Amino acid sequence: MDIERVSDVAEQELKKLEYRISELIQTCERLKSENLSLREQQTALSAERTTLLQKQELARTRVEAIIERLKSLETA
Repeated sequence: MDIERVSDVAEQELKKLEYRISELIQTCERLKSENLSLREQQTALSAERTTLLQKQELARTRVEAIIERLKSLETA
């Protein structure tokens, strides 16, 4: 009788362990997917930042050119 009880307790513990392992696997899969998504977002944002910096530099160059032309008109 005691052997059956020990066996039942061991079976319950194994089922608990199996459930926890299953939860850990699901968590790992979710985190892996989330990590991939975040990496993709980071790549997209990095590309967008580069584009914005290029546009900003172009705008700065144009504004400086306009200022120079205004200065030359002022002195003429």
